[in-house]
Amino acid sequence: MKNGLMNRLAIFALPLVLSSCLVGPDYVKPPTATPPTPEYKETSDINFRPATPRDSIDRGPWWNIYGDGNLEQLVAQVDVSNQNLKAQEAAYRQAVALVRQTQSSLYPTIGYTGAVNQNSSSGSRSTAGLQTAAAGNSVGQYASGGTLTWEIDVWGRIRRSIESNSAAAQASAADLAAARLSAQSSLVTNYFSLRVSDQRRRLLEASVAAYARSMQIVQNQVNAGVASRVDLTQAQTLYEQTRAQLVAEGVTRAQYEHAIAALVGKTPAEISVATAPLPPEVPTIDGGVPSALLERRPDIAAAERQMASANAQIGVAQAAYYPDITLNASINFVSTLISTLFQINSAIWSVGPQLAGTLVDGGGRAAQVDSARASYDQAVATYRQTVITAFQQVEDSLAQQRVLLQQEAVQRAAVTAAREAERLSLNQYRAGTVPYTTVIQTQTAALSSEQTMLNVRLSRFAASATLITALGGGWQNTQLPPPVYIPGVKQTQTPAATATSSAPVVAPLASSSAAPPVTPVSAGSSAAAPDRPRRWWWPF
Repeated sequence: MKNGLMNRLAIFALPLVLSSCLVGPDYVKPPTATPPTPEYKETSDINFRPATPRDSIDRGPWWNIYGDGNLEQLVAQVDVSNQNLKAQEAAYRQAVALVRQTQSSLYPTIGYTGAVNQNSSSGSRSTAGLQTAAAGNSVGQYASGGTLTWEIDVWGRIRRSIESNSAAAQASAADLAAARLSAQSSLVTNYFSLRVSDQRRRLLEASVAAYARSMQIVQNQVNAGVASRVDLTQAQTLYEQTRAQLVAEGVTRAQYEHAIAALVGKTPAEISVATAPLPPEVPTIDGGVPSALLERRPDIAAAERQMASANAQIGVAQAAYYPDITLNASINFVSTLISTLFQINSAIWSVGPQLAGTLVDGGGRAAQVDSARASYDQAVATYRQTVITAFQQVEDSLAQQRVLLQQEAVQRAAVTAAREAERLSLNQYRAGTVPYTTVIQTQTAALSSEQTMLNVRLSRFAASATLITALGGGWQNTQLPPPVYIPGVKQTQTPAATATSSAPVVAPLASSSAAPPVTPVSAGSSAAAPDRPRRWWWPF
C-alpha cells in the first residue's frame, strides 16, 4: 500500500523535476548600437544651430510644434478612424491571443464523457418439441468518466514557443507604433502640401491680376500707336498660361485633400479642408545624441524583438530531438443502474506517463534546426540593416534641414530681386526704352522664383516632419508591452528610459562633450552565434 502511494506521488512529482530542463540558447539582447561619433555627421557644422523659439516644447504630440489647430484636429482622427491602423491593431491582438493559446499548453487538458446505452436481447425456449419465442429483455447501461492529458514540458519546447510568441507580440506592438507614426507623418506632409497649394493658388491669382493690368497697359500702348499688336499677343499669352496654371492647381489641391481624407479614415465626400495660410515659422529640429535613437524608433524595436523570437525558435527546433513525455489519467464509471453509477465498485481508472519520440527521420530535425538558425541569422542582419537605415534617414533629414534653411535665405533674396526686375522692366517699357519681351521675361522669372520659394518652404516643412519621424516621433521602447513571465527562461526586460532618450525633440543641440563614448554597431556580437544543441543522453 505504501509503495503504491509512493509510486503515485512520484508520477505527479515527475513534471516538477523534469520541467527544470530547457534546451536552446537563451536570448541575449545586443548592446546599444551607435555610430562611432558622439553626434550626427550633419550637425557638425558649427554654423548651423536650431533657430526656433519653440525649443522648450515637450515632445508630446509632435505635430503640435507647428502651432496649427486644423492640423492638430486632423491628426487626432488618425488613431480613431485610420483603417490601416485598425488592421495593425487587430494583428497585435491576434499576436497576444496566440501567446495565451501557447501558454495554455503548459497546463493539463481535462475532458469528460457521458453515455446512456439501452441493450435489448431475445431468446427462445422448447416446449413439447415446439419452439416458443420468449419475451425480449432490455438492459440499460450508464457510463461517465473524465480524462486528463498533460504534456510535460521537459525540454522547454512549449516555453520556448511562448518566448517566441511573446517577442513576436512585442514586435507587433512596435509595428503598430510604426504604422501610426507613418500615418501621422503622411498626414502632416499632405497637409502642408495642401497649404502650399493654397499659397500657390493665391500667388497665381495675384499674378493673373497683375498680368491683366499689364495687358491693359499694352492695350493702351497699342491704342496710342506706340506698341504693336505682337506685344499685346505676348501679354495675352502669358495671361492665359497663368490662368491655366491656376485651374490646374485646383486638381492638385483636391488630390491632397482626398489623401488627407483617406488617412483619417473617411471618404473624400466626408471631409473638406478650408483654405488657410502656412504656419509662419518652420521649426528646426535637433536630432539629439545618436545613442538615444535606438530607444526611439519603433521599427528598430520591432526588428530586435523579431530577433528574440527567431532565437527562441531555435530552442523549439532543438526540442524535437528529445522524446515527448505525456501524463495520461482517466477514470470511468459504468453501471446498469444510475443509482450505483458513481460508487467505487463501478469505477475503472488508469494513470501513467507516456513517452514518444522519433528514432530516425532522415535528417528532418537537423534541417529544422538549421532552418531556425538561418531565420535567426536573417533576423540579426535585418536588425543591423534597420539600425543603419535609421541613422541614414536621420542624417538625410538633418542635411535637408540644414541645406534648405540656407536655400530659403538665398531664394528669398532671389524673389526680391526678381520682383524688382519686373517692376523696373515694366516702367522702362512704359517709357519705351525696352521691348515688351523684356517685361515678359522678368514677369516669368518673378513668378518662377515665387513658386520655387513655395517649394522650398514645403520642402522645409516636409523635412521637419520627416526628421521627427526618423527620430521616432516621441515614441520610446519603454512603451512596449512587457514580456510574459515564463518559468526557467532568462528574458530581456525592456530598458528604462534614460534622461538622454527622453529629451525633447525640439531642443538646442546637445553638447558633444556631454555625450558618453559610443561604439560601433555590434548587434550580433553576443547573440549571433547561439550554442549548438546539447543532446546530453539522446543520441539521435
